[in-house]
Amino acid sequence: MTFDERYRAISSRDSRFDGQFVTAVRSTGIYCRPSCPARTPKQANVTFYPTSAAAHEAGYRACKRCLPEAAPGSPDWNLRGDVAARAMRLIADGVVEREGVPGLSTRLGYSPRHLTRLLAAELGAGPLALARAHRAHTARLLLVGTDLPAADVAFSAGFASVRQFNDTVREVFGLTPTELRARRRAGDAERTPAGIDLALPYREPFDPAGLFAWMGVRALAGVESGDRVSFARTLRLPRGAAWFRLTHAEGRLRLEASLQSLADLSPLVTRARRLFDLDADPLAIDEALGAHPELSTHVAENPGIRLPGTADPHELLIRAMVGQQISVSAARTHLTRLTDALGERVVLAGEERVLFPTMAAIAEQGGDVLRGPAARIRAITGAAAALASGELLLTTGDDAADQRAALLAMPGIGPWTADYVRMRVIGDPDVVLTGDVALRAGAARAGIPSDPRGLAEWAARAAPWRSYLSMHLWRLAAGPAVAGPVAAARPTDPRRSGD
Repeated sequence: MTFDERYRAISSRDSRFDGQFVTAVRSTGIYCRPSCPARTPKQANVTFYPTSAAAHEAGYRACKRCLPEAAPGSPDWNLRGDVAARAMRLIADGVVEREGVPGLSTRLGYSPRHLTRLLAAELGAGPLALARAHRAHTARLLLVGTDLPAADVAFSAGFASVRQFNDTVREVFGLTPTELRARRRAGDAERTPAGIDLALPYREPFDPAGLFAWMGVRALAGVESGDRVSFARTLRLPRGAAWFRLTHAEGRLRLEASLQSLADLSPLVTRARRLFDLDADPLAIDEALGAHPELSTHVAENPGIRLPGTADPHELLIRAMVGQQISVSAARTHLTRLTDALGERVVLAGEERVLFPTMAAIAEQGGDVLRGPAARIRAITGAAAALASGELLLTTGDDAADQRAALLAMPGIGPWTADYVRMRVIGDPDVVLTGDVALRAGAARAGIPSDPRGLAEWAARAAPWRSYLSMHLWRLAAGPAVAGPVAAARPTDPRRSGD
């Protein structure tokens, strides 16, 4: 966006751009979200920054009125595939807190010094400042959304000490933690006996029914559960196990969670947001796809469709591989058997729950549990072994082309699986699976060419939103029901997946 386009956005207080940039005002020394209700500043006093970290590094503090840290995140980090976007995804997942800047730079293939220069030039702040801004955002979320003691908030947000937490909150928000907590609205601190209860912001329109249906039909007993208004699951995080439930009611999406380590709360929130694609820009997506006559009616009837992500990239690859050549229900049966046999039992939120098996367990014992062709079982256990050893890396910060090449180099992984994993792990918004039978059935219903070549050529006009095009075509293939990929595929068709 140009300066003039951004200025028009803040002049109209357009909330669609919240989280996509911040407005710093030289005359006041503060930065705001685009929809801030304060009087529009003069153009001569305005500087736009891509991140709040950049504004803070330039000497500005957050507006106490609009609290820009409370906005949804920028959709750019999925739409873009460059180093800056990959770094932002990894920083949000807590890599800097766990591994430091050297760990982040190693993952991205740069030296720490060069990465710092690159991010400072691109985003206006280096990795430490970006991580600090993310910690401040998490701290604000906990202060206004829970009754956790300040010390627990500090360490849950990733701060090394309470003093560092206090100093950062004062610098960023111009308020002490106690003052910031006092500003919360009535009802924002509905903490449950199970642990944490937070509201997660998102951009309207939003399609929770589609997301809950997608997750529910694939839920593995013990690991996951889902219905029309909620989805819950367990997962491993860097410091221990966690359980969370997402519920949508009265226009709010709430995250209820129980963790073995509060220090994992920030990565958990990040993964929940990615799972439900909460940083997407649905108005831009719907406007682009709805401009095509073949899709206009369906987009209007199904606004705000999201692209489901994943809470665990390694798990997603195994689930996709297990689901190849069989139906969704059959895949769930195989995966449930796998988790029953190899999954670890933990007690979270007062109940015994099951964690999806580790890659090491699948590599060592999966062959005794899985059923099906021997070559497919070898491929699954081989992929698990490669993930467990680090030979195969699979993260949200991967370069898309490199990730696809690495997956295709593994026995038993073809283009469908590699592209499906890229779509859901990285959140790549521009993937269309032309070999997917259900997607092609949806294309035929929409009046779009349904042969692989014709579909690929037509889908090019939907770039850069071809993943969301895929979601609409899967929905069309399912008819009145809300379903996901391959709902209409034949159980023996090799071009479909059960995940």
